[in-house]
Amino acid sequence: MPVGGERTLSAEWTIREVLNWTRGYFEDAGIIQPRLEAEILLAHALDVERLHLYLSPDKPLTVDERAKFKTFIQKRRAGVPLQHLIGEVTFFGLRFKVRRDALIPRGETEELLDRTLRLVARDRDVRCLDLGTGSGVLAVCLARYLPRASVVAVDVSRQALDLARENATLNGVADRVAFQESNWFTDVSGRFDLIVSNPPYVESGAIDGLASEVRDHEPRVALDGGTDGMEQIRALVSGVGEHLEGDGQLLLEIGHGQGERVSCLLAEIGLEDVTVELDLAGLERFALARRPA
Repeated sequence: MPVGGERTLSAEWTIREVLNWTRGYFEDAGIIQPRLEAEILLAHALDVERLHLYLSPDKPLTVDERAKFKTFIQKRRAGVPLQHLIGEVTFFGLRFKVRRDALIPRGETEELLDRTLRLVARDRDVRCLDLGTGSGVLAVCLARYLPRASVVAVDVSRQALDLARENATLNGVADRVAFQESNWFTDVSGRFDLIVSNPPYVESGAIDGLASEVRDHEPRVALDGGTDGMEQIRALVSGVGEHLEGDGQLLLEIGHGQGERVSCLLAEIGLEDVTVELDLAGLERFALARRPA
């Protein structure tokens, strides 16, 4: 495969050979899960399920399949996120389209959703607000897993909202999610039983030090939390009091080291039961609070 490196392939380019070669090619590039990513990209290039790769390991690739796969692995080694190359991601059991218009959903946000669903009864009407919806994963999952929920998804980016609408349609909840272009609460009306958000919380000066696949391929507006990482969180929290119902819940994804400052902000606006919880990596990641009834 003439894409650099010393490894060579036989003339047949069988699935087994291509996977073994690509694993080494990705290892050399420092990709953390080289075999898994090789399998995902090859399955995508061949338009088959990953299982097919194991069922037919000696099947040779066609000329067109070789060319398509070569393009994928060159882009991946150059830093293009895997999710952008295949165009989708699985989040909490559902499929979502992804592109550069919004952040790629990550495991920490699945943890935020899990905490949210454990707080809300499935058998009651609940009005939900997802602020900074991005690709729409939180809004769509709330609509799918809370049968009596009505959901408003808000984002400042029209392109992100277009993507979120596509994902609502893809997952069969387009009739239960309303989309609003707004800078946090600026154009939002009404009160909500549940407000969730994964706001930008990276310090501006730290963005250049992020991995290239994040820094160069994801929207800066969804990352940049200002000089101290708290600018967008403060803007969001300032509107919570007007829009959170009595006994309503607020859940935020936050940056590590921001827990005490976020807790103070939430207490200052009169919220109670303020807690900061750790993610699976043991880092401060979630702020939870309740408005008194």
